[in-house]
This record gives sequence, C-alpha cells and structure tokens, in this order.
Amino acid sequence: MHEEMKSLEKKQTWILVKKPKNQKLVGCKWIFKSNKGILGKKSPRYKARLVAKGFTQQLGVDYNEICSPVVKHTSIRTILSIVAKEDLELEQMDIKTVFLHT
Repeated sequence: MHEEMKSLEKKQTWILVKKPKNQKLVGCKWIFKSNKGILGKKSPRYKARLVAKGFTQQLGVDYNEICSPVVKHTSIRTILSIVAKEDLELEQMDIKTVFLHT
C-alpha cells in the first residue's frame, strides 16, 4: 500500500481541493491481493490498488463520455498474426502504473 501511495504521489496524480457545492463525490477503496509465491523459490507478494467507485455514477448525470484504455482481444490476435506471418520478434512488458501514462 505504501509503494502504491508513493507512486501516486510521485506522479502527482491529484491535488486536494474543496468539494464544489451541489456536487456528488466518487468514493474510492483499497483492493488488496496476495500472491502465495513458490515455497523455497519465491516469497509471497502483497499488492494494493486504490480504485474509484465508478459504479456510483450515472450516465448523463455524473458523466457524459466513456473512456476505457484497454486493448481489444481482436487487436492482440491481429498483431500476433502479423508477427507470425512476417516472422518478426515480439516483446512484452508490464508497466506497474500504466493508468498514469494514458
């Protein structure tokens, strides 16, 4: 949880402001996940994510647009087929705070 908070603070993802009158706030909550690891090889890992409770919003009342920066499965399959057909090399990477870079 401390690592996640440091990352959010380092990226300056928010500033503290007063709540505007007649505005509904979107709450948030911490999601905790554990990875058991492999006995004798890899120690257990614990992850924490701060998420917004977007399900409390209503279309047309709290927001008007939808944005979901998630790749579609058809896009992945297309890229993989091009890589295979053209005999290219493909590399994969994971960015811990990818949502901060969109």
